[in-house]
Amino acid sequence: MSKTPPTTSLQILLSTLLLFFFGRANSQLYDREHAVLLKLKQHWQNPPPISHWATSNSSHCTWPEIACTDGSVTELNFTNMNMNGTFPPFICDLRNLTILDLQFNYIISQFPSVLYNCSKLEYLDISQNYFIGPIPEDIDRLSRLKFLYLTANNMSGKIPASIGRLTELRQLNLVVNQFNGSIPAEIGNLQNLEALELAYNTGFSPSRLPSNFTQLKKLKKLWMASTNLIGEIPETIGDMLALEFLDLSINNLTGSIPSSVFKLKNLIEVYLYSNSLSGEIPQAVESLNLKVIDLSANNLTGAIPNDFGKLENLLNLTLMFNQLSGEIPEGIGLLPSLKDVRLFNNMLSGALPPDFGRYSPLEFFEVSVNNLTGSLPEHLCAGGKLVGISADDNNLSGELPESLGNCSSLLMVKIYNNSFTGNIPAGLWTGFNLSMVLISDNMFTGELPDKMSGNLSLLEISNNRFSGKIPTGVSSWRNLVVFQASNNLFNGTIPGELTALPSLTTLWLDQNQLSGSLPLDIISWKSLNALNLSRNQLSGEIPEKIGSLPVLQDLDLSENQFSGKIPPQIGRLMLTSLNLSSNRLMGEIPSQFENGAYASSFLNNPGLCASSSNVNLKSCFFVPRKSSKGSSQHVAVIIVSVIAVFLVALLSFFYMIRIYQKRKDELTSTEITSFHRLNFTDSDILPKLTESNVIGSGGSGKVYRVPINHTAEVVAVKKIWNDRKLDQKHEKEFLAEVQILSTIRHLNIVKLLCCISSENLKLLVYEYMEKRSLDQWLHKKNRSSLSGRARDEVLSWPRRMKIAVGAAQGLCYMHHDCSPTIVHRDLKSSNILLDYNFNAKIADFGVAKILIKEEGEFATMSTVVGSCGYIAPEYARTRKVNEKTDIYSFGVILLELTTGKEGNNGDEHTCLAQWAWRHIQEGKPIVDALDKEIDEPCCLEEMIRVFKLGVICTSTLPTERPNMRMVLQILLNNPIFPTEKNGGRKYDHVTPLLTDSKREKMSESDDACLVSLV
Repeated sequence: MSKTPPTTSLQILLSTLLLFFFGRANSQLYDREHAVLLKLKQHWQNPPPISHWATSNSSHCTWPEIACTDGSVTELNFTNMNMNGTFPPFICDLRNLTILDLQFNYIISQFPSVLYNCSKLEYLDISQNYFIGPIPEDIDRLSRLKFLYLTANNMSGKIPASIGRLTELRQLNLVVNQFNGSIPAEIGNLQNLEALELAYNTGFSPSRLPSNFTQLKKLKKLWMASTNLIGEIPETIGDMLALEFLDLSINNLTGSIPSSVFKLKNLIEVYLYSNSLSGEIPQAVESLNLKVIDLSANNLTGAIPNDFGKLENLLNLTLMFNQLSGEIPEGIGLLPSLKDVRLFNNMLSGALPPDFGRYSPLEFFEVSVNNLTGSLPEHLCAGGKLVGISADDNNLSGELPESLGNCSSLLMVKIYNNSFTGNIPAGLWTGFNLSMVLISDNMFTGELPDKMSGNLSLLEISNNRFSGKIPTGVSSWRNLVVFQASNNLFNGTIPGELTALPSLTTLWLDQNQLSGSLPLDIISWKSLNALNLSRNQLSGEIPEKIGSLPVLQDLDLSENQFSGKIPPQIGRLMLTSLNLSSNRLMGEIPSQFENGAYASSFLNNPGLCASSSNVNLKSCFFVPRKSSKGSSQHVAVIIVSVIAVFLVALLSFFYMIRIYQKRKDELTSTEITSFHRLNFTDSDILPKLTESNVIGSGGSGKVYRVPINHTAEVVAVKKIWNDRKLDQKHEKEFLAEVQILSTIRHLNIVKLLCCISSENLKLLVYEYMEKRSLDQWLHKKNRSSLSGRARDEVLSWPRRMKIAVGAAQGLCYMHHDCSPTIVHRDLKSSNILLDYNFNAKIADFGVAKILIKEEGEFATMSTVVGSCGYIAPEYARTRKVNEKTDIYSFGVILLELTTGKEGNNGDEHTCLAQWAWRHIQEGKPIVDALDKEIDEPCCLEEMIRVFKLGVICTSTLPTERPNMRMVLQILLNNPIFPTEKNGGRKYDHVTPLLTDSKREKMSESDDACLVSLV
């Protein structure tokens, strides 16, 4: 038998001992880390997402939130788990922690310096929480950190220079915070940095792009949108050879675009929109990987580079709102990947490249407001993806391509104000998705078909040469909202089927050859607010049913052959415009029209008379009947008054007893939920909710100004409370406000500090806004609520502009940066609050909605809520809302800022939005509409532009309103609006797919004025 050598035996013994001690050490490490994880669960009060963490459970390394290396915890991932509370101070007891991801939670803390004890930490993501305060000066103690994400918190102060000593850093993301001061040049020392994201920190001091940033040779992404950059883009930006994504949009950059930008061979996306860049676009383009180019809303001149035609990966070319000239390079039409072409509002000329769409899946083709000639390209929809054509306001001619008749994806055709001829391709009318056909002011011929697309909502064909009868199949156009067919050659009678369109708001058939009588039975014109049948050969009596149209405001039947009496029911309509002149009417006009406003409404009707001399008609010698009241009525009034006084006294006695008991209960059973670090308790708030501290009231309760502690700090407290338990409506408003304001953070959205609740008391505690609400400054009758000299102070235009931009930034954040999107639904000047420096903050989210839908898609509400004058027409009619509902309300606020008028009071008969549209439609100078208290010459140009923007935002159709990002761009940069041409529109566009001034008449009223505050 062989013996084991002594040396081998010793090795086996040592190995056994090592395994024993190593196993024991691992067991101790496992137990220690397991205890830390359970302590972490307890710290966050046992949240449901980690309820499976338990002592008797399987190994914690198998839990989905945990990752281990060699049996030790190295990663914690709590993304979007609704974690509440403070940052756990013992987190670094997990000695090997390398990755910590806490994004999308509700953690309240300053920057957690306890992380300095996590000596191996490489990845930290605390985005979308409630972290406040500055980044610590000694942030460089996290020496191994490679990824730092602080996006969308409330962090403030200056970014410390020490951040430039995190030499291992690969990605730095500080987007959407409240940082101020200058951007530290020391960031340029981070030689390993691959992504630098500082966008939407609007508090940065105006400064140039730090020159040493161009030394970041490994940087792939530079995102500095809306960071207050000034000066020129340095030519040395071309030294950043690895750059793939460049976004310097929404700043105040000047000068020309450096030629080196388009020599970056790795560049994929470039966004320089909404600056003040000038000069020509560099003609030499070597960035052949480019997919997105957006240079819109600048002052660029010269030609579009021919080299853009080499960019075979290009998806999106956006050059709108510049002063570019010359022809569109033919090579662009040959690009195989191109989806989105937006070249509108320039000075481009020549023919359109014939191959647009032939080799690419083109989706949007927008070339409006240029000087283009020739015909539309034949193959625009060859890829089967085309959604919109916008080529209005050019000099285009010829017939429409037949291929458009087979384009089932097409949503909009907008080609008005050109010289097109011939018939419309038959298949175009019936395209499944077709919603808008805007082809007025051309020379089209042919007849309208019986069948149209079931989704068609807007049909505008005025000033063409269409002929034939209006088809009886018109009743199948169920979703039609606007039908404008003025000045054509239509003949025959108006079919009764036309009255069966329930969504129709505008019907213009004036200046045709229509004859016969009007249909006596109106089936479903419940939404109609503008009816113009003037200058035809219509006859017979005016149907009584017209007087029962619930929202009709504009009626024009002039220059026809109507006879008989004017139905008295028409007098009950709330008409803002009426014209029955030049007919054969007879008898007495309805008494409601016997005032000067209708002096020109009945001209050239010899048979008409009136009992008043205010309307230029002969007298009917009408003697009004006298009325008297019997003595029995006086007796009844006295008896009722006595009973009422007695009941009021009795109820007041019981009310005071109940109030006393309720207040006593409130002080003993309240709960406080904080969303920010607080230096007060509920006991500092409740005793001060007295009448002397009331600063406002609304439908859901009162607002108090409450000083706290012995400091000078003040908070605003909104009390939602009544004598019974909270009713369902107020409870929903309270929960909606807490849900939304506790999850979003923005400089221009009011900060909800905490909520205090009990069984029948709900308090919302906000930051206090010293200058109160915008409406109190804008409208004279509301200034009395301001204190001291503020009552006589007029809000200057620069301050009004600052307020408009601030509110737009807040709304833009809600619509475009929040996921899901948030729609306010009750935006108005009284919900725009102002701090000491007149910074605007959006408030009152009690009826706001989070939309779990695609951007732009409508959601249907159970009820209509909002304020008269601010409610979008489609919301009032259909209860459907999306972002465009808020755009309408914001447009009203812009009109308030420029005119000084109240949103629900344009003149005696109309809301402000209607009044502004009518002012434009009648060709009156805009300067006459502006607030006389501030219309100084130096401000007039900017005030006129903002007034125009307000008009566009209050377009009757939501599809014609710009989105909030576009509105903000215009406010920040004041892009030049197009001038009138070819006979001109009476006002300007903002974007070709969204607006047209000539088409919209003021008769398309805002139904909001018919909706009471809910």
